[in-house]
Amino acid sequence: MEDNDLEELPYVGPATAEKLRDSGFSDLMAIAVTSPSTLAEVADIGEGTAIKIINSARQKVDIGGFETGDVLLERRSEIHKLTTCSKALDELLGGGIETQAITELFGEFGSGKTQIALQLAVNAQLKHDQGGLEGHTVIIDTENTFRPERIAQMARGLELDPSDVLKTIHVARAYNSHHQILLVDKLKEMVSEFPIKLLIVDSLTGHFRAEYIGRGALADRQQKLNKHLHDLQRFGDIRNASIIVTNQVQSKPDAFFGDPTRPIGGHILGHTATFRVYLRKSKGGKRICRLIDSPNLPEGEAVVTVTEDGIRD
Repeated sequence: MEDNDLEELPYVGPATAEKLRDSGFSDLMAIAVTSPSTLAEVADIGEGTAIKIINSARQKVDIGGFETGDVLLERRSEIHKLTTCSKALDELLGGGIETQAITELFGEFGSGKTQIALQLAVNAQLKHDQGGLEGHTVIIDTENTFRPERIAQMARGLELDPSDVLKTIHVARAYNSHHQILLVDKLKEMVSEFPIKLLIVDSLTGHFRAEYIGRGALADRQQKLNKHLHDLQRFGDIRNASIIVTNQVQSKPDAFFGDPTRPIGGHILGHTATFRVYLRKSKGGKRICRLIDSPNLPEGEAVVTVTEDGIRD
């Protein structure tokens, strides 16, 4: 949709349209999938007016109603798969990392979460017929784990120019959970300049876990985490992008579940993530990747190796 289409919506004049564009709402789809409270805040309008604007946008882009399964199947033909550079892991994931989906990688320290994420960042700029997404990558780094030197190694492993690959990867360090959430909002400004097709949050829960301590803070933490996850999903849907989040696990057996590898985030993350992959160390630099949750794929395992060139079978 063109920017000018915004002013064709009821109750959207030039001033309101300018506020919407400045806040990253540059097309009708972005407005159609936002919440009334968010639109009211950024456009400085009443929530009732925001609802009317959103409903009108939904009618124009034809979303929000019932559709038959064959129409949805045809729409899924727009989804791309991003290779991991491991045939076994790609096969486990039904061909690779899906766009318009959140893929969670969780495991203990050193299990390979960041290594796989960095490999995907390199692969994203490849052509579709090479298993790429033909786009740029954004990494929200919450644990200071991004190393451009490692990207350069992986690029050379695929016979790519490290300098060219690094120019397609945009990294921001998130210093707290509030900053982490704001960085996702900032992406709305970047998409007009860069074709962002992969968004990585490494790690998703680190700041939330550190800042919201105790059962008294649990509800507030989960509420903010829930909004953050839905913002990520909405970005993936609108931009046909892949979303990768890494996650920590309990460091000791849980008092209720007794599972030392239970991921952080509870039911909020469990229900929102489309694919959940549990990583664990094995001998000789190998990593065991177990798909534990998917809407359409069976549980299973794949073995990958972390080499100097990157992720391989």
